[in-house]
Amino acid sequence: MPYVLQLLKNSSYPVFRRNSFFLINNLNFGRQFFMKGLIFNVKRYAIHDGPGIRVTFFMKGCPLSCRWCHNPEGISPEPEKVRLTNRVGDLEFKKTEIVGRLYSVKDILAILEKERVFIDKSKGGVTFSGGEPLMQFDFLLETLKACRVNGFHTAIDTSGQFSSEKLKKIVPYTDLFLFDLKHLDSKMHKEYTGIPNNTILRNFMQILKSRSEIMVRIPVIPGFNDSDEHINRLRKFIFDNKTDNIRMINLLPYHKIGASKYKKFNKPNKMKAVIQPSPEKMKELKEFFSGKGIRVKIGG
Repeated sequence: MPYVLQLLKNSSYPVFRRNSFFLINNLNFGRQFFMKGLIFNVKRYAIHDGPGIRVTFFMKGCPLSCRWCHNPEGISPEPEKVRLTNRVGDLEFKKTEIVGRLYSVKDILAILEKERVFIDKSKGGVTFSGGEPLMQFDFLLETLKACRVNGFHTAIDTSGQFSSEKLKKIVPYTDLFLFDLKHLDSKMHKEYTGIPNNTILRNFMQILKSRSEIMVRIPVIPGFNDSDEHINRLRKFIFDNKTDNIRMINLLPYHKIGASKYKKFNKPNKMKAVIQPSPEKMKELKEFFSGKGIRVKIGG
């Protein structure tokens, strides 16, 4: 059994309502046991991962290996040990850090309840990111159900690489998908991310047919997907398939913020020589994608 699917012998979990606390057995979800998910970061007061003020949970495990990934510690589905060295003057201190901690559904709800006043006033919610959240599908599904029962707006930040069966089960409990569209050419997509894009595009089209909202997120990676030819194809693809549930297009410029993580986690950085797109380039892209009634924003 995968590490992240440890089961707890517990037949109930908490439902929070402001200052009151109730227990609902099973919540009619047909679960006798509840799982724990492996999470490597919890970001409170997040404002770039969906509407309003949110809590974002970064879940371990991803089927892609994007060259530009700014969360390389989220790729492995297992906890990782990192040896850190801190220096104070001439003194050197070494310590071991474990990346990845197990959280139960109860833990998630408890964190959200502490932030409820900010979430409610800003019409925010909870976002599950990664990594790829659907790598921990069973835990994610149970957590989404619990969040819905407690009145939290739910969002998933996803690569789109998962089965259609999982998508059908997850859609009813997901208000918003933050969906990455990296490249339309499957061969190019595989070269830079490790997998082709067939499943991703199929799932994108399926979400467009659902009632869930979708924010299209386009990472702008120099030399990979920023050519005039590809940008034109991408714009046409989005507008030709446009539905009312496309909330926004986010243009995410490549940055080097995550470069230090590659050194920290002893992973090769394949993007050292890549230059970040200029503000002028991003402004041009924003103007190019604008229109057709879809809001376009630079950044998350």
